[in-house]
Amino acid sequence: MNLNPIVLSIPIFFILIGIELVVERLSHRKLYRLPDSIANLSCGITSQLSGLFMRVLAIGVYEVIYSQGAFFHLEKNWIYWVALILLVDLAYYWAHRMSHEINLFWGGHVVHHQSEEYNLSVALRQSSLQVVWTFAFNLPLAVIGFDTLDFALISALNTLYQFWIHTEAINKMGWLEYVFNTPSHHRVHHGRNPKYIDKNHAGSLIIWDKMFGTFQAEEERPVYGITKPINSWNAVWANVNHYATMASELKMIHSWRDKIRYLFNKPGWLPENLGGYRPAPAIDSAHFHKYDTPAPVALNYYVLFQYIICLAGTGAFLFSQAKFSLGEKALVSVLISIVAVNCGVLFENKRWVFISEWLRIILYPLAAIVLCIYFQLPLYYTVLAAVYMVVSVSWFYIVYKKIHAPTS
Repeated sequence: MNLNPIVLSIPIFFILIGIELVVERLSHRKLYRLPDSIANLSCGITSQLSGLFMRVLAIGVYEVIYSQGAFFHLEKNWIYWVALILLVDLAYYWAHRMSHEINLFWGGHVVHHQSEEYNLSVALRQSSLQVVWTFAFNLPLAVIGFDTLDFALISALNTLYQFWIHTEAINKMGWLEYVFNTPSHHRVHHGRNPKYIDKNHAGSLIIWDKMFGTFQAEEERPVYGITKPINSWNAVWANVNHYATMASELKMIHSWRDKIRYLFNKPGWLPENLGGYRPAPAIDSAHFHKYDTPAPVALNYYVLFQYIICLAGTGAFLFSQAKFSLGEKALVSVLISIVAVNCGVLFENKRWVFISEWLRIILYPLAAIVLCIYFQLPLYYTVLAAVYMVVSVSWFYIVYKKIHAPTS
């Protein structure tokens, strides 16, 4: 069984999202949009799938340093645990802060900030690449002598704490605001208003921002998102978009010294001969328009149907992934990622995604049927695969005709 606390918490995440949806309905507020939520969850899916292979950086390197180079063998008393909680959170603060202040690192973190909404699904919008740039911030804890499993547990709990603060349903929380990271503090962090950018990097404790000069109280309601919107629901593109921009801008920079400065300076930096630093533009919240892709109701229901199946399949895979070989994990991860990408991009009405979806809803169940027969699985698995194909093909045909019907 997978003992990753984050994977084990997936059912709780969706229960809380369901509660927030009820709050949305009762308060008559617009907190969720289906395409945005699908994109958020898809980034979460691709992050968890990539984590199956990136774990060697997140935990493997830590374990090597701890087992081979720890300076101390610490007694596991209450001081040990309090120190570990504080140091994990401090390491998170600096990793998070540098992910905002170094252009190369920002490419691994920007995914989390791309949503123009602010709800619990945004908490699950995580990068597949961030660990590449941030794992090293935790290594001093291994050198000090904090056990690998203890570090992994506290680090996971620190991440879990941050789930509930991604909401507009909770206002300021009195004295807790002085010590802990709260929804109000974290709303500031997700704002693209110039006064809010690069503020409140805290994980669990807001004290670090107050100590190191990056604290900003919530004043006017933030406008969420990034200064250069991605304008896409594609989870894979969300992870590589910033690096594609960096590649094109690096071509414009001729000096190798400036190329290196571009990588490690703040996002928005360019050499003076190309215009210099580009600060965040002012925001007119009254006239700000979110990225939107109106879609027929039939498409909404079709995508929701496919996505529920995708979530169930992903959950089952993550809970049982230890039984799979590395190659099998890679194959299943690619197949799941295709579903996640299709479900998002269908809202964008791109021609290629309709071809991809037709192929997927025919080839996936056919492959499942062949495997059921080959491995002599119970007949009802074959029947389920066949029913899925018939339902999906019929439903998608109706959706396709609605979207591509000639307008009079």
